[in-house]
Amino acid sequence: MTAFTIGEASVARGSRATVDLPVSTLSNHTRMSLPVHVVHGERGGPVMFLSAAIHGDEILGVEIIRRLLAHPALGKLSGTLLAIPIVNSFGFLNHTRYMPDRRDLNRSFPGSDRGSLASLLADLFFREVVLRSQYGIDFHTAALHRTNLPQVRLAPDEPELLKMAEAFAPPVILMSKLREKSLRLCAGEAGVKVLLYEGGEALRFDEAAIDAGVKGALRVMAHLGMVDPFPRKPAGETVFSDSSSWVRAPEGGILHTMRRTGDRVGKREVIGVVADPLGTNSVPVVSEDDGIIVGRSHLPIVNKGDALFHIAKAKPLANIKTEPKNEATAALLDEDEIV
Repeated sequence: MTAFTIGEASVARGSRATVDLPVSTLSNHTRMSLPVHVVHGERGGPVMFLSAAIHGDEILGVEIIRRLLAHPALGKLSGTLLAIPIVNSFGFLNHTRYMPDRRDLNRSFPGSDRGSLASLLADLFFREVVLRSQYGIDFHTAALHRTNLPQVRLAPDEPELLKMAEAFAPPVILMSKLREKSLRLCAGEAGVKVLLYEGGEALRFDEAAIDAGVKGALRVMAHLGMVDPFPRKPAGETVFSDSSSWVRAPEGGILHTMRRTGDRVGKREVIGVVADPLGTNSVPVVSEDDGIIVGRSHLPIVNKGDALFHIAKAKPLANIKTEPKNEATAALLDEDEIV
């Protein structure tokens, strides 16, 4: 029986172990590592990684992976699961998105063994985890003061990833452009198929988004033949979007929202109001398109131009299976939301 080797550790088939991959020593002599929990199944199968907290304040994925590791389905695992619930320990401990040098880890891949701390960590994670895998799911949330409807994002013209996304069965499957030096871009160039899950908000737990992430990941693993079929799909239909945009504040003031994430909205529908704090004026916030709200701001205090509602044009998933790729329809997301 073949053991799975990672770092200097070897994990036998039918067993599991946590392996600490050394990263650096901090200025106070504290040693930092990248903890990887390896579940090596008794039967052969693909290698898949689950990662979270690449942005250190996006903690919802940490809980998703914790629950997955305790799930009884892993007792009959075929293949190997590499679980990294906290990639960016530095940001996680400090409740921040970034590395200590203010670099974004998800703009540092594939990394370098002679670069900055972000580059060193990206290189270690990419070499030891990503390149050992055929598949992956990377868990994210919205940025601070925003929330996202549970959704899966993938690049255009990726039929295998689309099948994985369908198996995940989130409320929304959203096409999104790949960004330079992101994990998804570099993994894809290396032939590793990675889904990106978005749900909830930074520094908060959202039970609905956690539950959707756990069940969705299990359905993907069942689709890949790694666990027994996990048939329970959500009651609602998954919708597909290849275009999305942000509705921005028409004026500064106090925002009163009339719609929530997951709501369908119509073109020219009033979905909020920005009121003057002195009570002398109010300006409607109007949806520019028909669609579904996949993200929104939580801040009631807004300035003109602030991103308020992220609306995705939606259509039934079944409608996209025979449509040709449209080079102009990759979703253009607000820069702060791009992961």
